Amino acid sequence: MGFLSKEELEAIGFANIGNDVCISDKVSIYNPKKIKIGSNVRIDDFCIISAGEYGIEIGNYVHIACYVSLIGNELIKINDFVGISSKTAVYSSSDDYSGEFLTGPTIPNKFKNVDNRSVIFESHSIIGANCVVLPGVTIGEGTAIGALSLVTKSLDSWSVYIGSPIKYIKQRNKKMLQFITLLDLK
Repeated sequence: MGFLSKEELEAIGFANIGNDVCISDKVSIYNPKKIKIGSNVRIDDFCIISAGEYGIEIGNYVHIACYVSLIGNELIKINDFVGISSKTAVYSSSDDYSGEFLTGPTIPNKFKNVDNRSVIFESHSIIGANCVVLPGVTIGEGTAIGALSLVTKSLDSWSVYIGSPIKYIKQRNKKMLQFITLLDLK
């Protein structure tokens, strides 16, 4: 039990895998040939990383906490220095809940109306625990989202948001950026 070795990670068949990557041996990975992972990445226990046709891209210095789900047919892109807290679910695909169509993965596509749109986490964004991020959302650079939030729309950079429905709280400080030059970015 623990993190997968470098050899085990390479054997999975990712499209790309960087250095200093720690992925728990309890993570479920689907369609790894469509997943790119940068360096200095940690993915904790019981995550589901399920790439669709357009893949999942994870940048450098990213932490994905336990029980996070990344699921959908469209691109999910997580840029550098992003943190996604435990039990957050990110969807780049979602069924139509209007009742006008059938739903679920066992139903033929001609009877469904699936919303497939990319989800982008810009650099330095951080997502609190138990959040849900729906298709078509871009989390702006440096944006912080409080726990238990429902994100249905794109959010401005360097802001703090919370709630369901999500609402703007205040600007976020950029002081953290001064530390980037001090990191040993190999």
